[in-house]
Amino acid sequence: MASKKAKGKAAAKRTQRGSSNVFSMFEQSQIQEFKEAFSCIDQDRDGIIKKQDLKETYAQLGKLNVKDEELEEMLAEGKGPINFTVFLTLFGEKLNGTDPEDTILNAFKLFDPDGTGFVNKDEFRRLLMNQADKFSPDEVDQAFSVAPIDATGNIDYKSLCYIITHGDEKEES
Repeated sequence: MASKKAKGKAAAKRTQRGSSNVFSMFEQSQIQEFKEAFSCIDQDRDGIIKKQDLKETYAQLGKLNVKDEELEEMLAEGKGPINFTVFLTLFGEKLNGTDPEDTILNAFKLFDPDGTGFVNKDEFRRLLMNQADKFSPDEVDQAFSVAPIDATGNIDYKSLCYIITHGDEKEES
């Protein structure tokens, strides 16, 4: 039992650590509004939104027949306990229209069958310009301007995913 508790705490800590930069995405007044919304949903005031909290919130809004599966799907988006930082991260992703970091990483992994953490810049340029929502040469150049590309022409896609989801620190300073 103790190891389960430790694992849960470690996962919660990882979730919080991975998303701590989310506070820079919002104005202080917005963060305060999100904090108020979080407090309204966190019915038992323990700092974590759970299924019972969601049920009670829906009941207060007049919706009494919410399915457990629906609530569990909502909670699963947090990939662990939903504390305020995770709550803010979820809203940040939704409001900014950015997919979660792991979704973007999984997309890049399709182009990295050996699991090196890198994709070739020239090959990736060709794919971007010839597949699905075709990028123009200017759009590719713009995307590559923030991409971490090494001397051999490979993109460190893990770092790029971080930049996509958290912003480029060089841009912010």
